[in-house]
Amino acid sequence: MSSSPSTARRSLVVAAALLAAGSAAQAQTTLTVSSWLSPTHTLSETQKEWCGLIEQKTAGKLKCNILPRAVAAPPGTFDAVRNGLADLSYTVQGYTPGRFVTTQMAEVSFLGNSSESTSVAFQRMYNKYPAIAAEHQGVKVIAVFTHGPGIVFNTKRPIAKADDLAGLKFRVGGGMVNEISKALGMNVTLKPAPESYELLSSGVMDGTLFPAESVESFKIDKVIKHATTFPGGLYNTAFVFMMNQATYDKQPADVKKAIDELSGEFAARKFGQGWDKVDRRGYAFMQAAGVQFTKADPAFVKAVQDKVGAVEDRWATAAEAKGLKDAKKVLAEYRAEIKKLEK
Repeated sequence: MSSSPSTARRSLVVAAALLAAGSAAQAQTTLTVSSWLSPTHTLSETQKEWCGLIEQKTAGKLKCNILPRAVAAPPGTFDAVRNGLADLSYTVQGYTPGRFVTTQMAEVSFLGNSSESTSVAFQRMYNKYPAIAAEHQGVKVIAVFTHGPGIVFNTKRPIAKADDLAGLKFRVGGGMVNEISKALGMNVTLKPAPESYELLSSGVMDGTLFPAESVESFKIDKVIKHATTFPGGLYNTAFVFMMNQATYDKQPADVKKAIDELSGEFAARKFGQGWDKVDRRGYAFMQAAGVQFTKADPAFVKAVQDKVGAVEDRWATAAEAKGLKDAKKVLAEYRAEIKKLEK
């Protein structure tokens, strides 16, 4: 027997509903989001804020599932995103020595006094010079950015001149800070930031190089006793905020457009502003904890400049070998862009 017209119509309606439901499901993507820092760290919070903005901008077509634990340790995060273990995360380029060279431009001494200015200027250099982007192949770069000015912290004594650095053991995160600290005659060990408390509290290390924010984030305020600050920072650290390339590629045009609009300078500025806010809080936190501050005087700054000049020369040679033409000129342009942003 053939089905009745009403039965056929009901079947068509059901089929259409199922098709529409399937299309809606296909149109929505949930990003797997990883962070190797605590949920309260400014980078985790800014990443979460970015997720909220992209969900709002895409009317829910793109959502985030922030994992309770990182899918990889900090040095493995770039590959984890590239290989699809996570759709979205950030990392420090310097955690994988030798892999990223051009980005060390954003890590040299005396760059700038705010994360926002150095981050936005860094993003502008990234946009302008393909050699920098070329080192990030395999992921969709949302933004590059930096933390705030780097400070020398230690548990032993005030550091007011270059000679005071000798005889102390310091944790550093890798990248240009490693070269700078070696040029200054410091005894350094490369370790990720989250290990700092254990290293300092156990006496394995005497000090660490960090921005102001990190004292609170990594709970080292009860351990460190002395901090030496430098105009523009002794160093900086470069970061990349990234998405799995295949995840980005499969999005419809309107979602890609939304991602792109929240990328670049927009995201770099967000991360920078977030870091500046917690740096300010970090200074207040240290003052309350009784940390003794020493501001590097012109003689100390000059001594550092004399020692790290060769580091910048070596970087320029290595960066040019990676395809960044006139690397010293690019670095000078980067510094000029920061100054312009800080006016």
